[in-house]
Amino acid sequence: MSAATLALRDSSTMLRRNLLHARRYPSLTLNLLLTPIMLLLLFVYIFGNTMSAGIGGAGRPAYLAYVVPGLLLMTIGSTVIGTAVSVSNDMTEGIIARFRTMAIHRPSILIGHVVGSVLQSVASVVLVGAVAVAIGFRTHATALGWLAAFGLLVLFATALTWIAVGMGLVSPNAEAASNNAMPLILLPLLSSAFTPLHSMPGWFQPIAEYQPFTPAIETLRGLLLGGAIGHNGWLAVGWCAGLTVLGWFWSTSTFDRDPE
Repeated sequence: MSAATLALRDSSTMLRRNLLHARRYPSLTLNLLLTPIMLLLLFVYIFGNTMSAGIGGAGRPAYLAYVVPGLLLMTIGSTVIGTAVSVSNDMTEGIIARFRTMAIHRPSILIGHVVGSVLQSVASVVLVGAVAVAIGFRTHATALGWLAAFGLLVLFATALTWIAVGMGLVSPNAEAASNNAMPLILLPLLSSAFTPLHSMPGWFQPIAEYQPFTPAIETLRGLLLGGAIGHNGWLAVGWCAGLTVLGWFWSTSTFDRDPE
């Protein structure tokens, strides 16, 4: 059996293992998924009319269209927190030590977590998107726009997942992993997800504009609603690529340093 075939087989096995864990213990994923859904309902039905003043006072339907792209990316941030917890559990409960004694492709352990997390993130985004459509969200995206939006969501999920894997590897327990990964769900609150950049204090606008979530949110918003994307598309792809590479090097180097 060639090395590539062995790697593919072992990665597929680890992927099935992680998907089975997610199916058997859905409470963590469900709890993390409820956060963006509750925020969607809260900001639309409680704050929608008031918050719409920041986008020209167009009312609740316009604010729903504005806020959904940010919440879709926030959903990814919520989902990958579960990945950090899962990786930390594997490291602290001894299963990784057992895997190390087996004749398997070692990177497949991390690859299984990453691919499984990306699939869960996409499923979570679809569910939140379905809730948004049910309460009135509409898009005029073309087929190419939908394809680009899906690609961006997958890229962003991959980037955040590798960062979450690194956080899980360096955390001493599941509670610490959950706390370490909290910025992945808090950063959208400091972006253009809920309010436009121009309505923020001047000193804070550069911080909000050039953090990872804002370019991705503005790109997704433009793709789904037909607005201008400008330089945000390149910034979003650049952040995704940079975070993926950083997370991959961090995760693999940390994993390889772990004692046999």
